[in-house]
Amino acid sequence: MPVSRAKLFEHRPAELEVILPEPDHCFRWFEHDYPYDLARWNHHPEFEIHLIRQGSGKLVAGDYIGAFSAGHVALIGPDLPHDWIGELAPGEYLAGRDVVLQFDGAALLALRKTLPELGDLQPLFEHARRGLEFTGDTALQAARLMEDIGRAHGLQRLVLFLQLLDRLKNAPTPQVKALASPCYAPTLDARSAERINKAFDYLMRELTGDVRLSVIAQQLEMSEPGFSRFFKRNTGHGFIDLMRKFRVQRACRLLLQSDMSVADICFEVGYANLSNFNRHFRIEMDQTPSDYRRETAMHLFNRIEKMTPRQF
Repeated sequence: MPVSRAKLFEHRPAELEVILPEPDHCFRWFEHDYPYDLARWNHHPEFEIHLIRQGSGKLVAGDYIGAFSAGHVALIGPDLPHDWIGELAPGEYLAGRDVVLQFDGAALLALRKTLPELGDLQPLFEHARRGLEFTGDTALQAARLMEDIGRAHGLQRLVLFLQLLDRLKNAPTPQVKALASPCYAPTLDARSAERINKAFDYLMRELTGDVRLSVIAQQLEMSEPGFSRFFKRNTGHGFIDLMRKFRVQRACRLLLQSDMSVADICFEVGYANLSNFNRHFRIEMDQTPSDYRRETAMHLFNRIEKMTPRQF
């Protein structure tokens, strides 16, 4: 029964999903298969626009439960627990089932001082706190924009993102439906969230120094293996892997926004030697720091050239 299924989820607190920022994007776009480790009953402070490419099943969003199928588009507000539960045959695996776009709505609205037009998004964001499902032409156009964003780069990617938000904002009333009830209050795992926040505080505070898993485990009164399992289960990332990702992301920003040498950046982001830095950078970015700086600069230069009228 739908009601009992919703109650079942409410008795199990939603797990916090930690969403990593990307070095050169203001939002995160990715696709994933199903089943997938992080496709579970979860919540996060970011907004999420979600497209289902294939398959069917049940969407649970707060105290709402309803069917979804290919082409389903939803906007999930901050900390609204949600899960797309697929109906699979034994052994079935759907490649690329989901397209997900996650962004910080508060940070976007904070830009209203310089870009007042962004204030138009306020009503959409308020309604999205209950979760919104889109149908008809709105869903078709939103799905198309979601796919286009995945292929775009730089400024064009941002333009498409704003077009997507504008399309959802202007959805005709019959093509948008609120999901969770107005009085819904989520059941969140406060203890786990507190532990994760403490781990992140330690990681960011010591990121450029000597980060040790043993130190944070001790602070949380957990064993090292127990903390590692807990952190991986709640964030989808190993603690040391996450440290590497954050350091490399910081390095990417310095490579793009400063004239510092690669060696200086290496030490600035917390590495003790250049070879280790280069190896970790390759793991995350699939290229060397020098290649990343050169190729990104060339890409930006080419885009600017295309936008600049030629003189004859």
